[in-house]
Amino acid sequence: MEAWEHFHLVGRALWRWLVTRFYDALIVGAMWFIGLHYLRVPWASFWAILAGALHFTPHFRIVIGLIGPAITAGISRGWMGLLYVLILYAGIVVVDGLLIQPWLMKGVVRVPFWISLVAPIALGLLLSFWWVLLAAPLLAIYYAYRAEWKKNLAANRR
Repeated sequence: MEAWEHFHLVGRALWRWLVTRFYDALIVGAMWFIGLHYLRVPWASFWAILAGALHFTPHFRIVIGLIGPAITAGISRGWMGLLYVLILYAGIVVVDGLLIQPWLMKGVVRVPFWISLVAPIALGLLLSFWWVLLAAPLLAIYYAYRAEWKKNLAANRR
């Protein structure tokens, strides 16, 4: 492979990963809107758009997106409103981290479901916190090279 082919392959893999992040942000924003609207939290659409936009920032995204709705629910609905928003937050984090992100990585980036769950944990335990942030794009690049290698291997067998 020439250098431009490597750049093209990596660029295409990272573009797919970015599209996956965009879809994930849309889904998380929709979940926030549905939950906050159901809980009758003021400015539900604003908080949902903010949570979706902040979803592009790694790992602190949803915590920062939680602060506004939690305070608003606490002021307008009392302690029970605040508690319900915290429960909604926990549900969104679990569903997003364990189902939506791996499902999108499998569908768009073609990374197996199980490795999307295991790789960030393993890299974080073995190396450091920063490798957790890099796990998804590295998986996208690895599986793009793996698919290219399999395609070349099949072509050489003919």
